[in-house]
Amino acid sequence: MQPQVHSFFDDATNTISYVVRDPQGKSCAVIDSVLDFDYASGRTDTRSADAVIAFVKSEGLTVEWLLESHVHADHLSAAPYIQREVGGKIGIGDRIRVVQDTFGKIFNEGTEFQRDGSQFDKLFVEGDSFHIGQLRGDVLHTPGHTPACLTYLIGDAAFVGDTLFMPDFGTARCDFPGGSAQALYDSVHKILSLPEETRIFVGHDYKAPGRDEYAWETTVGEQKAKNIHVGAGKSRDEFVQMRETRDATLAMPKLIIPSLQVNMRAGQMPPADDQGNVYLKVPVNKL
Repeated sequence: MQPQVHSFFDDATNTISYVVRDPQGKSCAVIDSVLDFDYASGRTDTRSADAVIAFVKSEGLTVEWLLESHVHADHLSAAPYIQREVGGKIGIGDRIRVVQDTFGKIFNEGTEFQRDGSQFDKLFVEGDSFHIGQLRGDVLHTPGHTPACLTYLIGDAAFVGDTLFMPDFGTARCDFPGGSAQALYDSVHKILSLPEETRIFVGHDYKAPGRDEYAWETTVGEQKAKNIHVGAGKSRDEFVQMRETRDATLAMPKLIIPSLQVNMRAGQMPPADDQGNVYLKVPVNKL
Protein backbone atom coordinates (compact mmCIF):
# COMPACT_ATOMS: atom_id res chain seq x y z
CA MET A 1 0.00 0.00 0.00
CA GLN A 2 1.21 3.50 -0.80
CA PRO A 3 0.68 5.98 2.04
CA GLN A 4 -0.09 9.61 1.40
CA VAL A 5 2.82 11.70 2.68
CA HIS A 6 2.54 15.38 3.54
CA SER A 7 5.77 17.23 4.31
CA PHE A 8 6.46 20.24 6.54
CA PHE A 9 9.86 21.93 6.16
CA ASP A 10 11.29 23.91 9.09
CA ASP A 11 13.67 26.59 7.79
CA ALA A 12 15.32 27.22 11.17
CA THR A 13 16.57 23.65 11.58
CA ASN A 14 16.30 22.25 8.03
CA THR A 15 14.06 19.53 9.45
CA ILE A 16 11.27 17.83 7.53
CA SER A 17 8.32 16.58 9.56
CA TYR A 18 5.84 14.21 7.96
CA VAL A 19 2.17 13.39 8.26
CA VAL A 20 1.75 9.87 6.89
CA ARG A 21 -1.84 9.02 6.04
CA ASP A 22 -3.74 5.84 5.33
CA PRO A 23 -5.09 6.42 1.79
CA GLN A 24 -8.17 4.34 2.57
CA GLY A 25 -9.16 6.13 5.76
CA LYS A 26 -8.54 9.00 8.14
CA SER A 27 -5.76 7.57 10.29
CA CYS A 28 -2.30 9.14 10.25
CA ALA A 29 1.06 9.32 11.99
CA VAL A 30 3.29 12.34 12.59
CA ILE A 31 7.02 11.72 12.20
CA ASP A 32 9.77 13.92 13.70
CA SER A 33 7.80 16.99 14.73
CA VAL A 34 9.47 20.31 15.65
CA LEU A 35 9.04 22.61 18.65
CA ASP A 36 10.51 26.01 17.74
CA PHE A 37 13.15 27.27 20.16
CA ASP A 38 15.08 30.53 20.27
CA TYR A 39 18.30 29.77 22.12
CA ALA A 40 19.24 33.42 22.74
CA SER A 41 16.02 34.15 24.64
CA GLY A 42 15.24 30.64 25.85
CA ARG A 43 11.73 30.92 24.41
CA THR A 44 9.70 28.18 22.77
CA ASP A 45 7.10 28.62 20.06
CA THR A 46 4.60 26.20 18.52
CA ARG A 47 4.18 27.63 15.03
CA SER A 48 5.75 24.62 13.29
CA ALA A 49 3.70 22.14 15.31
CA ASP A 50 0.59 24.27 14.84
CA ALA A 51 0.94 23.94 11.07
CA VAL A 52 0.90 20.16 11.44
CA ILE A 53 -2.06 20.29 13.81
CA ALA A 54 -3.98 22.62 11.49
CA PHE A 55 -3.47 20.19 8.61
CA VAL A 56 -4.60 17.22 10.70
CA LYS A 57 -7.74 19.05 11.78
CA SER A 58 -8.54 20.43 8.33
CA GLU A 59 -8.37 16.91 6.87
CA GLY A 60 -10.37 15.39 9.72
CA LEU A 61 -7.53 12.97 10.52
CA THR A 62 -7.01 10.81 13.58
CA VAL A 63 -3.42 10.75 14.84
CA GLU A 64 -2.49 7.20 15.80
CA TRP A 65 1.24 7.67 16.29
CA LEU A 66 3.81 10.39 17.01
CA LEU A 67 7.00 8.71 15.84
CA GLU A 68 10.56 9.78 16.57
CA SER A 69 13.33 8.41 14.36
CA HIS A 70 15.88 9.09 17.15
CA VAL A 71 16.81 11.57 19.87
CA HIS A 72 17.44 14.60 17.70
CA ALA A 73 20.40 16.89 18.42
CA ASP A 74 19.33 19.76 16.18
CA HIS A 75 15.71 20.45 17.11
CA LEU A 76 13.28 19.95 19.96
CA SER A 77 10.42 17.51 19.54
CA ALA A 78 6.86 18.83 19.68
CA ALA A 79 5.37 15.37 20.26
CA PRO A 80 3.88 16.08 23.73
CA TYR A 81 2.29 19.30 22.50
CA ILE A 82 0.76 17.62 19.45
CA GLN A 83 -0.37 14.73 21.64
CA ARG A 84 -2.25 17.13 23.93
CA GLU A 85 -3.93 18.78 20.96
CA VAL A 86 -4.83 15.83 18.72
CA GLY A 87 -3.74 12.61 20.45
CA GLY A 88 -1.45 9.80 19.34
CA LYS A 89 1.09 7.54 21.04
CA ILE A 90 4.74 8.61 21.18
CA GLY A 91 7.14 5.96 19.90
CA ILE A 92 10.92 5.62 19.60
CA GLY A 93 13.52 2.83 19.51
CA ASP A 94 14.15 0.84 22.66
CA ARG A 95 17.84 1.78 22.57
CA ILE A 96 16.67 5.15 23.89
CA ARG A 97 17.71 3.67 27.24
CA VAL A 98 21.35 3.76 26.10
CA VAL A 99 20.98 7.38 25.00
CA GLN A 100 19.28 8.34 28.27
CA ASP A 101 22.05 6.71 30.29
CA THR A 102 24.77 8.46 28.28
CA PHE A 103 23.26 11.93 28.35
CA GLY A 104 21.78 11.57 31.80
CA LYS A 105 25.39 11.46 33.01
CA ILE A 106 26.57 14.28 30.74
CA PHE A 107 23.78 16.56 32.00
CA ASN A 108 24.13 15.36 35.61
CA GLU A 109 20.44 14.51 35.80
CA GLY A 110 20.65 12.49 39.00
CA THR A 111 18.57 9.54 40.06
CA GLU A 112 15.21 11.27 39.56
CA PHE A 113 15.67 11.08 35.78
CA GLN A 114 14.37 7.69 34.68
CA ARG A 115 16.63 5.96 32.16
CA ASP A 116 14.18 3.20 31.23
CA GLY A 117 12.36 4.87 28.32
CA SER A 118 9.19 5.17 30.39
CA GLN A 119 8.67 8.75 29.16
CA PHE A 120 7.57 7.25 25.81
CA ASP A 121 4.37 5.33 25.10
CA LYS A 122 6.06 2.69 22.94
CA LEU A 123 9.62 1.43 22.60
CA PHE A 124 10.16 -0.31 19.27
CA VAL A 125 12.66 -3.05 18.47
CA GLU A 126 13.84 -4.47 15.17
CA GLY A 127 11.04 -6.44 13.55
CA ASP A 128 8.17 -4.76 15.37
CA SER A 129 5.13 -3.73 13.36
CA PHE A 130 2.35 -1.22 13.96
CA HIS A 131 -0.68 0.06 12.10
CA ILE A 132 -1.95 3.41 10.89
CA GLY A 133 -5.49 2.47 10.03
CA GLN A 134 -5.09 -0.19 7.34
CA LEU A 135 -1.44 0.75 6.74
CA ARG A 136 1.20 -1.52 8.20
CA GLY A 137 4.45 -0.07 9.47
CA ASP A 138 7.58 -2.10 10.08
CA VAL A 139 10.51 -1.12 12.25
CA LEU A 140 14.16 -1.33 11.20
CA HIS A 141 16.89 -0.64 13.75
CA THR A 142 19.39 1.54 11.86
CA PRO A 143 22.02 2.76 14.36
CA GLY A 144 25.20 4.66 13.57
CA HIS A 145 24.18 8.29 13.84
CA THR A 146 22.92 7.39 17.32
CA PRO A 147 22.42 3.99 19.00
CA ALA A 148 18.62 4.35 18.96
CA CYS A 149 18.00 5.36 15.33
CA LEU A 150 15.07 3.70 13.59
CA THR A 151 13.76 3.58 10.06
CA TYR A 152 9.98 3.33 9.76
CA LEU A 153 8.95 1.37 6.66
CA ILE A 154 5.30 2.26 6.06
CA GLY A 155 3.87 0.70 2.92
CA ASP A 156 6.26 1.63 0.11
CA ALA A 157 7.80 4.54 2.05
CA ALA A 158 10.85 4.46 4.33
CA PHE A 159 11.33 7.31 6.81
CA VAL A 160 15.04 7.18 7.56
CA GLY A 161 15.56 10.10 9.95
CA ASP A 162 19.19 11.23 9.78
CA THR A 163 20.67 7.94 8.56
CA LEU A 164 20.60 8.98 4.90
CA PHE A 165 20.30 12.39 3.28
CA MET A 166 19.54 13.14 -0.35
CA PRO A 167 21.98 11.38 -2.71
CA ASP A 168 23.93 14.59 -3.42
CA PHE A 169 24.44 15.24 0.32
CA GLY A 170 25.30 11.78 1.57
CA THR A 171 24.92 10.42 5.09
CA ALA A 172 24.66 11.45 8.73
CA ARG A 173 27.52 12.26 11.06
CA CYS A 174 28.58 9.56 13.53
CA ASP A 175 30.63 11.47 16.11
CA PHE A 176 28.00 11.94 18.81
CA PRO A 177 28.40 9.74 21.92
CA GLY A 178 27.37 6.22 20.94
CA GLY A 179 27.72 6.89 17.20
CA SER A 180 29.59 4.55 14.88
CA ALA A 181 30.58 4.90 11.23
CA GLN A 182 30.83 1.13 10.94
CA ALA A 183 27.29 0.71 12.29
CA LEU A 184 26.00 3.44 9.97
CA TYR A 185 27.45 1.68 6.93
CA ASP A 186 25.61 -1.50 7.89
CA SER A 187 22.39 0.42 8.57
CA VAL A 188 22.53 2.21 5.23
CA HIS A 189 22.94 -1.10 3.44
CA LYS A 190 20.00 -2.54 5.35
CA ILE A 191 17.90 0.28 3.93
CA LEU A 192 19.40 -0.15 0.46
CA SER A 193 18.44 -3.82 0.49
CA LEU A 194 14.78 -2.78 0.22
CA PRO A 195 13.14 -2.86 -3.23
CA GLU A 196 14.62 -0.21 -5.51
CA GLU A 197 11.28 1.54 -5.99
CA THR A 198 10.89 2.09 -2.23
CA ARG A 199 10.42 5.78 -1.56
CA ILE A 200 12.89 7.27 0.94
CA PHE A 201 11.98 10.33 2.99
CA VAL A 202 14.91 12.00 4.75
CA GLY A 203 14.89 13.92 8.02
CA HIS A 204 16.87 16.97 6.89
CA ASP A 205 18.01 18.73 3.76
CA TYR A 206 20.65 21.44 3.38
CA LYS A 207 20.69 21.98 -0.41
CA ALA A 208 23.90 20.39 -1.66
CA PRO A 209 26.21 22.67 -3.70
CA GLY A 210 24.72 23.27 -7.12
CA ARG A 211 21.14 22.51 -6.08
CA ASP A 212 18.73 25.46 -5.82
CA GLU A 213 15.76 23.82 -4.12
CA TYR A 214 15.29 21.85 -0.92
CA ALA A 215 14.39 18.20 -1.48
CA TRP A 216 13.54 15.29 0.78
CA GLU A 217 12.14 12.43 -1.30
CA THR A 218 14.25 9.94 -3.22
CA THR A 219 14.27 6.15 -3.81
CA VAL A 220 16.39 3.18 -2.84
CA GLY A 221 17.47 2.82 -6.46
CA GLU A 222 18.59 6.43 -6.68
CA GLN A 223 20.50 6.19 -3.40
CA LYS A 224 22.29 3.02 -4.50
CA ALA A 225 23.37 4.61 -7.75
CA LYS A 226 24.11 8.18 -6.75
CA ASN A 227 24.66 8.67 -3.00
CA ILE A 228 28.01 10.46 -2.79
CA HIS A 229 29.04 8.65 0.40
CA VAL A 230 27.80 5.09 -0.08
CA GLY A 231 26.54 4.75 -3.65
CA ALA A 232 28.13 2.97 -6.58
CA GLY A 233 29.57 0.17 -4.44
CA LYS A 234 31.78 2.16 -2.05
CA SER A 235 33.45 -0.16 0.44
CA ARG A 236 33.09 -0.14 4.21
CA ASP A 237 36.71 0.97 4.69
CA GLU A 238 36.30 3.83 2.22
CA PHE A 239 33.13 4.96 3.94
CA VAL A 240 34.49 4.76 7.49
CA GLN A 241 37.63 6.70 6.61
CA MET A 242 35.60 9.38 4.82
CA ARG A 243 32.99 9.65 7.57
CA GLU A 244 35.42 9.83 10.47
CA THR A 245 37.63 12.36 8.69
CA ARG A 246 34.66 14.53 7.80
CA ASP A 247 33.09 14.31 11.25
CA ALA A 248 36.30 15.58 12.86
CA THR A 249 35.76 18.90 11.07
CA LEU A 250 32.12 19.44 12.05
CA ALA A 251 30.91 21.83 14.75
CA MET A 252 28.23 20.76 17.21
CA PRO A 253 24.64 21.57 16.15
CA LYS A 254 23.61 24.92 17.61
CA LEU A 255 20.62 23.45 19.47
CA ILE A 256 22.29 20.25 20.70
CA ILE A 257 22.25 21.22 24.39
CA PRO A 258 18.53 22.02 24.71
CA SER A 259 17.54 19.35 22.18
CA LEU A 260 19.14 16.43 23.98
CA GLN A 261 17.76 17.39 27.38
CA VAL A 262 14.23 17.70 26.01
CA ASN A 263 14.19 14.89 23.47
CA MET A 264 15.54 12.22 25.81
CA ARG A 265 12.42 13.06 27.89
CA ALA A 266 10.10 12.41 24.92
CA GLY A 267 9.84 16.13 24.23
CA GLN A 268 9.10 17.19 27.80
CA MET A 269 11.04 19.96 29.50
CA PRO A 270 13.05 19.15 32.64
CA PRO A 271 10.99 19.32 35.86
CA ALA A 272 10.12 22.82 37.06
CA ASP A 273 11.43 24.14 40.36
CA ASP A 274 9.20 25.05 43.31
CA GLN A 275 8.30 28.37 41.66
CA GLY A 276 7.33 26.71 38.39
CA ASN A 277 10.45 27.83 36.52
CA VAL A 278 12.14 25.50 34.01
CA TYR A 279 15.89 25.48 33.42
CA LEU A 280 18.22 23.78 30.98
CA LYS A 281 21.81 22.89 31.85
CA VAL A 282 24.95 23.72 29.87
CA PRO A 283 27.64 21.10 30.47
CA VAL A 284 31.14 22.54 30.12
CA ASN A 285 33.71 20.65 28.03
CA LYS A 286 31.47 17.57 27.77
CA LEU A 287 30.42 17.62 24.10
